[in-house]
Amino acid sequence: MQISDKGIEFLKTMEGCIKINDIHIIYDDKNGKPVNLNEPLPNGATIGYGHLIKPNEDFRNGITESEAINLLKQDISTTELFIKNNITTILNQNQYDALVSLVYNIGAKNFINSSVIKYINNRNFYNQKYPDLEHAWKAWNQYRGKQIQGLINRRNKEWNLYKNCIY
Repeated sequence: MQISDKGIEFLKTMEGCIKINDIHIIYDDKNGKPVNLNEPLPNGATIGYGHLIKPNEDFRNGITESEAINLLKQDISTTELFIKNNITTILNQNQYDALVSLVYNIGAKNFINSSVIKYINNRNFYNQKYPDLEHAWKAWNQYRGKQIQGLINRRNKEWNLYKNCIY
């Protein structure tokens, strides 16, 4: 299974981007603001649709829309491989697309031990803190221990996609 075209569009909307004159520019993922290119890049320097810039990558001149989509697809492929290797139940397309969005955002390392993966893989799983999959899913709404409205909104939209097939 792989993410659908509608799933990619959904993920692009969830991730957002910053462009100047149709060129994607580097921004700080923590605050969503463009970075000062005269200073060292901050941790979380991002370009395109959520691509965290690696130490050997140089995007100081920005990238085109097609380059941003190519980076997103490369990054998604890592997420999809992780899902393929760790989800043991059959998902329908909207569930898969929603799951790609969640894992892409929270990271595989966080997802692997989460209640979300346990609920998806085991119908009999129960966790008192998160009594069902929806609660477990929507619990991923914090940054550094504080609830963030943007993450609350994202989790609600992902859940609506997962449960109700609303892109």
